[in-house]
Amino acid sequence: MAVVCLLLTGVSARAQTAPPAISSLSAVVYEPTSGLVLYEKAADTPRPMASTTKLMTALLAAKRLEPTATVTVSEAALPVEGSQIGLTAGDTVTVKDLLAGLLLASGNDAANALACAMADSLPEFATLMNREAKELGMTNATFVTPSGLDEGAHSASARDMALLGAAVLREPLLADLCAAKTATITIGGRRLTVANHNKLLKLTDDCIGLKTGFTKKAGRCLVSAVERDGITLIIATLNGGDYWNDHLSLYDYAFSLIERQPLPQRIPTTCPVAGGTASQVPLTAAVPTDMVVRKGEKITVTVALPRFVWAPVAAGAEVGTATYTVGEREIACVPLTARETVDARPVPTGAARWWRHVIQLYEGLIQ
Repeated sequence: MAVVCLLLTGVSARAQTAPPAISSLSAVVYEPTSGLVLYEKAADTPRPMASTTKLMTALLAAKRLEPTATVTVSEAALPVEGSQIGLTAGDTVTVKDLLAGLLLASGNDAANALACAMADSLPEFATLMNREAKELGMTNATFVTPSGLDEGAHSASARDMALLGAAVLREPLLADLCAAKTATITIGGRRLTVANHNKLLKLTDDCIGLKTGFTKKAGRCLVSAVERDGITLIIATLNGGDYWNDHLSLYDYAFSLIERQPLPQRIPTTCPVAGGTASQVPLTAAVPTDMVVRKGEKITVTVALPRFVWAPVAAGAEVGTATYTVGEREIACVPLTARETVDARPVPTGAARWWRHVIQLYEGLIQ
């Protein structure tokens, strides 16, 4: 399997030569498959991120809870201020319906109910959030609340939130919910329809999510995603004014900068084998067909493969790598693995073992 290096290195058909002026104090435009950043503004400055926080709560729920599992709303989850979906203590709700209430209607009560289903207290759940943030590479994030209500040092950078958005899109259930304009949910036997707060879903047909947020301290925050011509871009903005137009103009600008380029497919198909029942082992590699790059950039491939490997060689064993780069930026590293097993030949005498030792010494001298 190809290993894509997700390092954040820093549209319509109409190309733009200069980035647009935006109202948001922090912003990042991120292409998740290549790790390419096409725009940034105060990208690593921690700021309160309001209800975009709920992307982290949803991500943990998708990883830890079954969508069809039933949650009984506890007293510890209520009361809570701000936007709600109308939960009361003792209500039974499926995890999927809580996620819909969380991501579409931005229910703070849904956030707390999910948090209490995964941890014994809200502070304990914050520990889980911060642990997940570290694993995702969110280096400037501090989570305190599951809903995004301002408390203590609760904050993250735009770059952090773009990474979080990419992780959410990798979860099929969450991706579907974030793209939905409405959903019907059941709370304790009561059915209601919740509407998505993300107006970008109506403003542009290619929007596929993700989450809005607002508090007086955080300002208007938005993590969104748009897919055009098979390319998905994620934008995270914090503390904005006209954040809808911020995102629309940034998408036009960013998509005008990039293209899909095929990856070089010519890599070694075999590797010599010493001391084996076969003289070589066939190789396989899951090379992506293409990658997103800036227009005009050139993709190169560097193969790292030994002159030979010693038997036995097990099928699936990594023998070498093919590294794809644009300039000095690595965009993919693909393992070259043995397609089949090559057993070692029987060694009948000490002379054969001595000769193998001589070959190993010679190999060390010429490397």
